[in-house]
Amino acid sequence: MLKIRPFVQGSDEEIYVRIFNVSFGDYEDIRDMTLDEMLKMEKSPMFSADGLFIAEQDGKTAGMVDAYVDKQRGDQKGFIQSLAVLPEFGRNGIGRKLVVKAVESLKQRGMKVADTWAQSDREGCVSLFESLGFKVIRVTSLMERSLAHVTIDGGVNEQILIRKAQLRDENEILLLNKLDNEAFKEHFNYRPRTIDETKYSLLETPWWKEQQAWFAILDNEPVGYVVVGIDADLNKMKNVRYGWILDIGVLKPMRRRGIGSSLLWHSMKWLKCRGLDNALLYVDDMNPAGAIRLYEEVGFEVSKKNFIYQLRLT
Repeated sequence: MLKIRPFVQGSDEEIYVRIFNVSFGDYEDIRDMTLDEMLKMEKSPMFSADGLFIAEQDGKTAGMVDAYVDKQRGDQKGFIQSLAVLPEFGRNGIGRKLVVKAVESLKQRGMKVADTWAQSDREGCVSLFESLGFKVIRVTSLMERSLAHVTIDGGVNEQILIRKAQLRDENEILLLNKLDNEAFKEHFNYRPRTIDETKYSLLETPWWKEQQAWFAILDNEPVGYVVVGIDADLNKMKNVRYGWILDIGVLKPMRRRGIGSSLLWHSMKWLKCRGLDNALLYVDDMNPAGAIRLYEEVGFEVSKKNFIYQLRLT
C-alpha cells in the first residue's frame, strides 16, 4: 500500500537526506548531503517545507517530491523539484504518483503553472514528465573548461579593473545584490533576489564552503561581478578537481565591451591557482545576453543538457 504524506519538519530530515543521497549520488555535480547541511538548508530564506512529501510503500520509505512555491514570486508559478524514488521501489509507478501529488498541491495553493527539469540523458524522468503533459520550454547547459592552458596574462583588458569583493562587508553584499538584480531582470524566471538571499548564498550555504567574488570597474563605476565557488567535499567524493562559476552578470548597457570575458579569465586564473583542473558553470541556452556564446569564446564546451519543462495547471 502506497502512502504519500507531508514532510514533518523536525523529524523527517534524516529521511530526506537518505533519499537524496541514494537517489542523486550518480549526478556528477551533486554530492552526498549531511544532516547538518540539511538543517542549514532549512535556515535558508528560500526554504519551505509546505510542499514537501514523503512516499511510503507498505510502511517503508520509498521516495519524495517537493511542490515548491516561491513566496517572493507574484506570477502563480510553482516548481516540482527533488523528485526521487529509491531504487528498490523503482518501476512501479511511485514517481508518477509523486508528480501527480505535487501537481495537486500546487493547484490547491493557487498556482497556474508548474515548472520542473530533467537532464536530457535521464530517460526515465524525461518520459515521465512528457507522459503527464509537460512540455519543454527551455534548455540549459552544463559547460566545462580545462584550466590547464589558462595563463597569468590571458584575457587581460587594460581598461577594466577587477576588484575583489569583501564578502563580510554589508555594503559589498548590497552592491552584489543590486548588480545581480539589475543584470538579470530580463532573464527567464527572474524575480528580485532579496538581500537576505544574497547574504545566505555567499556566507551561509552548506554547499560552497569556499567562495570568492569580484567586481568589474569601468570609469570608476561597478558594471559587473562574478562569484566563484569550490566544494571540496564534492571534489573528494567524485575524485575530481572542479571549481564553479556560480554567478556572473554585466549591466546591459555595458555588455560587449569585454567585461564578461575579463571576469571569466580572472575567475579561471584564481581557480587554477587554487590547484583545480576544470571550471564548470550552468547557462540558459536562450539567455538574452548571449552568454553561451561568451562562454564558448573563452573555451567552455557543453558537457550536458537539461530540459526545463512546464505544465499548465488550468
